[in-house]
Amino acid sequence: MRKKMVYYFGGGKAEGSADMKMLLGGKGANLAEMTNLGLPVPPGITITTEVCKDYYKLGKQFPEGMWDEVLEGLRKIEKEMGKKFGDKENPLLVSVRSGAPVSMPGMMDTILNLGLNDETVEGLAKSTNNERFAWDSYRRFIQMFGNVVMGIPHEKFEEVLEEKKREVGAKQDVDLSAEDLKDVVKRYKELVKRETGREFPQDPYEQLKMAIKAVFDSWNNPRAIKYREINKIPEDYGTAVNIVAMVFGNMGETSGTGVAFTRNPSTGENEFYGEYLKNAQGEDVVAGIRTPQPLTKAQKTSQEQTSLEEEFPEVYKELLKIRDILEKHYREMQDIEFTIENGRLWMLQTRTGKRTAKAAVKIAVDMVKEGLISKEEAILRVDPSLIDQLLHPMLDEEDRKRAKAEGRLIAKGLPAAPGAVSGKVVFTADEAVELAEKGEKVILVRHETSPEDIHGMHAAEGILTARGGMTSHAAVVARGMGKTCIVGAESIHVDYDREEFRVGDVVVKKGEVITIDGSTGEVFHGELKTIPAQISGEFEELMKWADEIRTLQVRVNADTPEDAEQGRKFGAEGIGLCRTEHMFFKEERIPVVREMILAKTQEERERALEKLLPMQREDFIAIFEVMNGLPVNIRLLDPPLHEFLPRTEEEFERTAKEMGLPVEELKKRAEELHEVNPMLGLRGSRLGITHPEIYRMQARAILEAACICKRNGVEVLPEIMLPLIADEKELHELKKLIDDVAAQVFLEMGVEVPYQVGTMVEVPRAAVIADKLARDAEYFSFGTNDLTQMTFGLSRDDAGKFIGKYVELGILKGDPFIHIDEEGVGRLIEMAIELGNATRPGIKTGICGEHGGDPRSINFFQKVGVKYVSPSPFRVPIARLAAAQARIRQLRGEL
Repeated sequence: MRKKMVYYFGGGKAEGSADMKMLLGGKGANLAEMTNLGLPVPPGITITTEVCKDYYKLGKQFPEGMWDEVLEGLRKIEKEMGKKFGDKENPLLVSVRSGAPVSMPGMMDTILNLGLNDETVEGLAKSTNNERFAWDSYRRFIQMFGNVVMGIPHEKFEEVLEEKKREVGAKQDVDLSAEDLKDVVKRYKELVKRETGREFPQDPYEQLKMAIKAVFDSWNNPRAIKYREINKIPEDYGTAVNIVAMVFGNMGETSGTGVAFTRNPSTGENEFYGEYLKNAQGEDVVAGIRTPQPLTKAQKTSQEQTSLEEEFPEVYKELLKIRDILEKHYREMQDIEFTIENGRLWMLQTRTGKRTAKAAVKIAVDMVKEGLISKEEAILRVDPSLIDQLLHPMLDEEDRKRAKAEGRLIAKGLPAAPGAVSGKVVFTADEAVELAEKGEKVILVRHETSPEDIHGMHAAEGILTARGGMTSHAAVVARGMGKTCIVGAESIHVDYDREEFRVGDVVVKKGEVITIDGSTGEVFHGELKTIPAQISGEFEELMKWADEIRTLQVRVNADTPEDAEQGRKFGAEGIGLCRTEHMFFKEERIPVVREMILAKTQEERERALEKLLPMQREDFIAIFEVMNGLPVNIRLLDPPLHEFLPRTEEEFERTAKEMGLPVEELKKRAEELHEVNPMLGLRGSRLGITHPEIYRMQARAILEAACICKRNGVEVLPEIMLPLIADEKELHELKKLIDDVAAQVFLEMGVEVPYQVGTMVEVPRAAVIADKLARDAEYFSFGTNDLTQMTFGLSRDDAGKFIGKYVELGILKGDPFIHIDEEGVGRLIEMAIELGNATRPGIKTGICGEHGGDPRSINFFQKVGVKYVSPSPFRVPIARLAAAQARIRQLRGEL
């Protein structure tokens, strides 16, 4: 039996439902669900995502039987609407819209008003008794179809429209008369002929076939591919096609269109929030071409504005009821699109609304308190990667006041996505990418953004638009990406040709720095100071729930007291990696470190180490004091010694002078220490074996600091970690060295502290012989950065040049330096844990590589029984939430 390719919805009944998103796409599944809920949805059909996959398999051909099912569905729509497709008297028009299983706002194509031609436009004018509306719909259709299906740049149609507006003195599109629009249609058709060499298609059925193909093709357009890449959406999902009876918001003053959120998408407040435009179609709101009006009276910011609540009170009441129905049914904040046709409300879409991290947390917590969802569901609702937004810096209030007093506040728009960022102004997406790749911070400034700008929006620190509202493309996409964004800053006049924007007398040129505050909508000239965000309110509450559920501990990677303090403030339960070499890089210490490295005899080296000992001891005292009562895992010296040596001629000369050596002698000594492949050479524990005095000094510094802190009432739990261990004898020798130093220090100081000695598993051989290592090692800490490098034989510093190609071709599922490679590196970790437990049951295991802050990797670590992860300070809250989610999934059997 042939599989069903087309699903119908209409008249209060639908063949699909919300749980069929993978087959019907998000839009189609939710249109079916709203129909089944009895909401006013225009009738339509959905061509499945399976058809899209078959279309590509067949070399961009429709599968057999699909067109017949489309025609059968079209007949049902005609019956429901009392109109006929292609009819000269009373024509049915349809919209043709994409709909992937995962929301991809604006990334794929839509065509409205399909079915219009030179004859049906007359029939539409007569049947509605509204000539202006009919010709406005026809010009919109030619423009959209010409752009999406026939590949004519959107700007060329806009130029024709702007030229006509200038000729007749019209300020906006709505000021053009029916006669004006007839002339626009004539010019549009001439443009199509000129650009494509063919007439604009007049057969509605041919139009429909071409439009369906265009939507399928848009699944693989550059912006959709980029969006999928950024948001990790599988390329084999495909898109559905929704063909829905047109309802019209551009029929005059009793019609309109709008977008609304069942809660505020920026703050999460439980208030109906949105925008609408009178006498307009949906694309006008989303594209930000006209700045819309607010949905509610409470949203108004000036007396000039008119809200939907005041303009269409009955429609507003009906919308409020629908808002309530949808939130209770989906138990989630919804983003809805609606049209008002001559006072009648129609629902065109509902989907889970994009929101800022702040809003996501507030909505999740509030819905628990409202009894809509459980704590577990609330935790799963918040994307851990979004938490980064909550940790975005905010403007320093004193600096903000100062900047205002100096007249540097130059504009104000709508606060679309929070955070405060400064950057150089650029006006194109390509420029944003180019400068960002050079390490520059940029702010993308546009009239309004379009889906073609996706790569630039991703590269920029922030986005500023002169037009558009809180539901415009820029606002929705920025919120989804976690980018700071201001929209609708109407006082800004962008001049792309001159590469500048003006606000009154102020001119800001490309490359000048501005600061935008996405929480207030303020735009400042120049750079302003920022301060770190604070964890409080609903976020604190959500994190408390997460901590109650998770079993995976979260520590922090910290090399300084400041990092330790930041990590502790964000909820870290100890330090998982303290890199001692970072302490050596301080300016006043480098000469002493070099003296130690360049020493010709052990006596000379020990003299230099004696100078370093008190410096290291002070560092550890400061860190232990901050982490009072929590474990601190300290890695002994790991990098190759050449990293501390001079590199440039100038550095050699300065160092020689400081050390009282001839430059040539210094260069000769550096040459003697040179290694062909230093990352695989004399580093890590190999240093401890060949130069035990180095590790002896470090162990003494740690343990003396611990004893001093204990005397002062500070609870210390030091863990001393040996890096790059590859053999059990190597580990045994170095553990004995540390134990001997400990016995000596405790005797000298008359104080004892509990301490542990462990190893960093970063060499594949260490994972394979973990049972032997566990005889001496009291814990394992997996250095997943180096373990990934050595397992793959890849340098993470060089892999960036080609790793993208490997991911693109599907050779790798993702960048193994971002997401743990479960099959290879992951298997080594799992093996080491099993072997370690066989020798030392319940052995403590942790992750101190960057993967410790990656939510996807945390799922794997939970599954294989890792005890803790340790990311950088600002990723601690992300790891805490991800660890709770991993535990919930494990309990549900999903890992």
